[in-house]
Amino acid sequence: MAEHSAPPADQLAAVTLNDDAPTYNSLKAEFSDRVPIRSIVSRPDGGAGLAGQKVRVGGWVKTGRKADKDAFAFLELNDGSCPQNLQVIIEASLADLGQIVPTGTCVVVDGVFKLPPPGKHQKVELRADAVVHVGSVDPARYPLPKTKLTLEFLRDFVHLRPRTNTISAVARIRNALAYATHTFFNKHGFLYIHTPIVTTSDCEGAGEMFQVTTLLSEAERLEKELVKNPPPSEAEVDEARQIVKEKGEAVAKLKASKASKEEIGASVMELKKAKENVSKLEERAKLKPGIPEKDGKVDYAKDFFARQAFLTVSGQLQVETYACALSSVYTFGPTFRAENSHTSRHLAEFWMVEPEIAFADLQDDMNCAEAYVRFLCQWLLDNCLDDMQFMADKYDRTCIDRLKLVSSTPFVRTSYTEAVEILEEAVKKGKVFENKVEWGIDLASEHERYLTEVVFKKPVIVYNYPKGIKAFYMRLNDDSKTVAAMDVLVPKVGELIGGSQREERYEVIRDRIKEVDLPLEPYEWYLDLRRYGTVKHSGFGLGFERMLLFATGIDNIRDVIPFPRYPGRADL
Repeated sequence: MAEHSAPPADQLAAVTLNDDAPTYNSLKAEFSDRVPIRSIVSRPDGGAGLAGQKVRVGGWVKTGRKADKDAFAFLELNDGSCPQNLQVIIEASLADLGQIVPTGTCVVVDGVFKLPPPGKHQKVELRADAVVHVGSVDPARYPLPKTKLTLEFLRDFVHLRPRTNTISAVARIRNALAYATHTFFNKHGFLYIHTPIVTTSDCEGAGEMFQVTTLLSEAERLEKELVKNPPPSEAEVDEARQIVKEKGEAVAKLKASKASKEEIGASVMELKKAKENVSKLEERAKLKPGIPEKDGKVDYAKDFFARQAFLTVSGQLQVETYACALSSVYTFGPTFRAENSHTSRHLAEFWMVEPEIAFADLQDDMNCAEAYVRFLCQWLLDNCLDDMQFMADKYDRTCIDRLKLVSSTPFVRTSYTEAVEILEEAVKKGKVFENKVEWGIDLASEHERYLTEVVFKKPVIVYNYPKGIKAFYMRLNDDSKTVAAMDVLVPKVGELIGGSQREERYEVIRDRIKEVDLPLEPYEWYLDLRRYGTVKHSGFGLGFERMLLFATGIDNIRDVIPFPRYPGRADL
């Protein structure tokens, strides 16, 4: 069989299509000359109404096989626009079928839509009449064969795993949730604020933060520099000082003898150069390898920011500055925890959605959180049902029902004290928890899921937690034992949202910072918000990856973020 090569990529535009066809123009991607597969197979007729239309499509081969004694090949092509594939039929006269059928191959073809024979699951197929591009794959080396692969295995190929059905579906669901987030807050008059990733304050007071510093790299650079160019000895510095002394005396003599301005000027210039040389030598003589220290401690005044700096654990404190000026704001960005945890619920880098509302109390905060979660669930049902159906088929058959439940059901609200009493009663009746239940504990995931999955069978908002287990910025209640905090608990993941009314009283929050043993100095700016025009305000944080776990039913948080970072792994 003769081999046929596809035209190179730079000839894509040379292949002409019937661009005047109104149907083609309505389907074509706006910034590409191809038609996305989603716009074909997601039509109400599954694409059958396009029969006879000429089109260009491109994608990656999910499965390919030769047929009829290698006379033609069937390809299942996917371009990532939707979970469904498009069946493409290519005759051997158009290309080397051996190059085209391996899983992972990228193919761009021109062809005509045809109706498949009766009884086939697809509503339309594409008969190619030109192969425009082939990005070939060596099947012996391609690490993602068409056999079933575990999500754990795919983490070793984080750069290729978006080509799999699961990770591409997660990416589309994640995109939909991000778009829904911005839609919800814009709809309700919130402003999107970009808070800093590098911060000098610890929001949670947990101390598990990544430090941002150039001291280590500077120390390494200096060590190499001193090896190549050693610092001057004391004798060399003394010699240079002696030269300065001599040059100074020479200037004095010239002035005393009333020499010409030119002679004195030249001598002064030599003295100036000698002094500059001493200054440089003295500076280099002070250089020592290693981290700079002062009084036996690291001297952060020599660091890039002239003080200790960290990757943020939350944008909340910073976004409060805008809430106390613009009223309703939110931030949505990456946050970091240096917690050495390998559980299925922890990442070192993850994303948080954190709205902050001025003139709002705890009730307003709970209302906003509930409305937001319900909006996200309904958005997925309205805009991502095909991907959600894939998740239901492959991972969690209850995930769509869970979205319907949360989107349509008012959340239960119960105080922390009432929740503990419910759990204690369950223990008395024989329920066994791994973690002890008593007033004052931070509810464990098993407690949270028991409340939402077993007791109430719907989302639950628990509020008024003991002050000892919550952050310093949460408003102290009148009982002086609890704070105006709230957590939104949902089936599958437990806590999805944590929030509170913030402490707006200057004296109270100052005392709380001291009480939790944090230094006041880094929080002076935060205290200023209470000193100058303080206002009642509230907010919450939603862990974006937790929302994805809740929505998809996937078990491990490392599989719902594009590039997972966790202890020992930071690929790409």
